[in-house]
Amino acid sequence: MKLANGSNQRWIALLIIIACLGLRASAAQTNEGAAIYKRQCSLCHDNSAMTRAPAPAALKMMAPEAVLRALETGRMKDQGALLTAAQKRTIAEFVTGKQFGQEKQAQTTAPAGLCPATKAAFAMAANDWNGWSPNSDNARFQPADRAQLSADQVPRLKLKWAFAFPGAPMSWGQATIVGGRIFVPSYNRLVYSLDASTGCQYWTFEADIPARNSIMVAQLPGEPKKFAAFFGDQKANAYAIDAVTGQLLWKVHIDSHPRSKIVGSPAYFDGRVFFPLTGGEEVGLGDKYECCTSRGGIVALDAATGKQIWKTYSIAEEPHPTTKTAAGVQNWGPSGASIWSSPTVDVKKKVLYAGTGDNFSQPDTKTSDAVLAFDIETGKLLWSTQITEHDVFNIVCAGEGCGEHLGPDVDIGASPILINLPNGKRELLISQKSGMATAIDPDQEGKILWQTKVARGGRLGGIQWGSASDGQNMYAAVSDIAHTSMAGIGHMVADPKAGGGLVALKADTGEKVWTAPPGVCGDRPSCSPAQSAAISVIPGVVFSGAVDGRLRGYSTIDGKVIWEFDTAQEFAGVNGVKGKGGAMDGAGPTISGGMLFVGSGYGIWGGQPGNVLLAFSVDGK
Repeated sequence: MKLANGSNQRWIALLIIIACLGLRASAAQTNEGAAIYKRQCSLCHDNSAMTRAPAPAALKMMAPEAVLRALETGRMKDQGALLTAAQKRTIAEFVTGKQFGQEKQAQTTAPAGLCPATKAAFAMAANDWNGWSPNSDNARFQPADRAQLSADQVPRLKLKWAFAFPGAPMSWGQATIVGGRIFVPSYNRLVYSLDASTGCQYWTFEADIPARNSIMVAQLPGEPKKFAAFFGDQKANAYAIDAVTGQLLWKVHIDSHPRSKIVGSPAYFDGRVFFPLTGGEEVGLGDKYECCTSRGGIVALDAATGKQIWKTYSIAEEPHPTTKTAAGVQNWGPSGASIWSSPTVDVKKKVLYAGTGDNFSQPDTKTSDAVLAFDIETGKLLWSTQITEHDVFNIVCAGEGCGEHLGPDVDIGASPILINLPNGKRELLISQKSGMATAIDPDQEGKILWQTKVARGGRLGGIQWGSASDGQNMYAAVSDIAHTSMAGIGHMVADPKAGGGLVALKADTGEKVWTAPPGVCGDRPSCSPAQSAAISVIPGVVFSGAVDGRLRGYSTIDGKVIWEFDTAQEFAGVNGVKGKGGAMDGAGPTISGGMLFVGSGYGIWGGQPGNVLLAFSVDGK
């Protein structure tokens, strides 16, 4: 229908008015979001270097639906309880910069990214990297016949493909490679099964809450053709899914405490899967929160059914009321001694070894910052060796003059490494945030054999997520990340001149063999040379990723860098999703069948967010 000239003008005017009203409403909503953020969120997210909350840049990479879910049912449920339903939606749109429904993230890969045969035959292979480490000793050493990548070939490594996790601000799950397939969790709650050679997708599985640990794959007892992939999420749910199809086999909630989670990777032995427990009360939960009642521990489940076989807390004593704060809030204790990493299986003695973190509240215990030995059949605590005493730390206390209640926060966040020495004796190599490398004797109830200081150490310092050993040396990467405004409230910037470096120690004596200097940031923004991520080793080469986004290969002979790749750049994902690399922290590189895999992107501690899994080979694309 053709409108008269006057009617046409009135119609255009009406459209302009509607548009202006929409802009005004949008501006008002933005202002409201900014106000809510400043009042309720900025203290943690602007101080991610101290609070472990995703930084604003990381939130921008998420979908508002994901933020809303976190506020309603996820890790931010307590904070979300302080907001109305409308405020939750407003803040979700504000921090992501997106509207609901505007950006429907393709969390299931487009058909072009699917493998041609999604139900192809599957079998475990001799060159697998299964779980946190290729073997149950947690040495993170891949021998030559399984790595199929020599020191001479490493300088020729090229990027073969990149996979981008949609709607994820971090790539914090380490790739497991079994039978030519990759199993990896993502911050977007999806677990992926990919082809190791091409990055094409076999299947995805949606967990209740994001998972960050390495997946362990094992044949189910009594079923030679059925394989399960085991992992845990940030709400202490343990899962077993079919490794071929991605279908759920069982799910078990392994701890009733609302702040419990599974950070460390599960271990498997003789039909049982062992999940480490981490308490989540070390972060700031408000001055009215009754702190603290969560404890670390290990839970043993039947691999076929998920039925609990045993459960042992790292602190035997149950928390009880202790003192009260100046505001009259009840304190509880003992608490903490979280197990942050995968337990180490001693097949010879049928024992599990695990390192613990600090206490969250008084009183301090003898099993915090310690190595614990558990009977693999019963879960009985056989012995413990404490490395640092009286470490009681909670971020609520930081900066408030808590005095003796504020410890150094020097968790043992890395898995113990079990090695056999040439003289027939055995050692457990221990890495700690204090910067201390320690060897203890597993056959003499944890007797300390040697200790060597390799870093300054501290809350974000020392050896963070894990060393590696080829049996001759222990290789330890130095974190010691620092920030330029730790004393103030506001955006914290990484110090480009603090942290980083790699050290080789003789495994039998702790004597330093060589020290490799940290990388140089140059003019790169938000840069830290810290090497906080776990490291990995093949014969002749140690691989270490840094918070500056650079992945390096070091010669085991003298520590010289023989290969380097800058992951902090944009990538075109083979799944049709735009990808971006950033800081590397937490999980480390994995090597199998002539290829190297690493995740890039870690938007906390002042690091750059990112969402990619990168695959390298000598032949490249």
